[in-house]
Amino acid sequence: MDPALPDEPIDPRMTVEQYFALAGQGLLEPDDRVELLDGVVVAMSPPNPPHAGNTSRAAKALRRAVGEHAEIREEKPIILGTHSVPEPDVAVVALDPLEYTTSHPQDAFLVVEVADSSLPQDRLSKSRIYAAAGIAEYWILNLRESTIEVRRDPDPPRRCYRETIVVGRGFRIALAALPGVAVLSDDLLPPIGSRGR
Repeated sequence: MDPALPDEPIDPRMTVEQYFALAGQGLLEPDDRVELLDGVVVAMSPPNPPHAGNTSRAAKALRRAVGEHAEIREEKPIILGTHSVPEPDVAVVALDPLEYTTSHPQDAFLVVEVADSSLPQDRLSKSRIYAAAGIAEYWILNLRESTIEVRRDPDPPRRCYRETIVVGRGFRIALAALPGVAVLSDDLLPPIGSRGR
């Protein structure tokens, strides 16, 4: 008699479907500030004024730069694979004729995280998730140092970006996935004289 084959190991991570079902089960409210990262429901920090204000600044600058070539979404879900639903501070996504009223985007030209207290998570967890999903470009607006960390050329199997550059004020940053579109770093970083954290 053949020995019984061992059961397939069960992946303990939460799936996208299970995550969205939490709301239907009354376990998550619309105002709950959480996101699904690699199968784990993670709480997001309450937005302080530097974070909220600089998120708006970045979205405004990108809207001007992108124009009608793409859509800008602020703090909205993006479905990346089976186990992640991050809510990037700003995402530049393809135009959708239904304006994403029937489903969330599953890709982006660019994602931007505005980082103060979230800087370690944005550099580690978020970077790995975005690279694994093949997001062409990922920017971290580092409020602590008034710099922009530009990550490009994702390597999905290794879950990393092959290229990282750090820029300060006075730079013009081209969007890799949208030829001819660029934004000034000064329009993304906190205004000079403002208090960041």
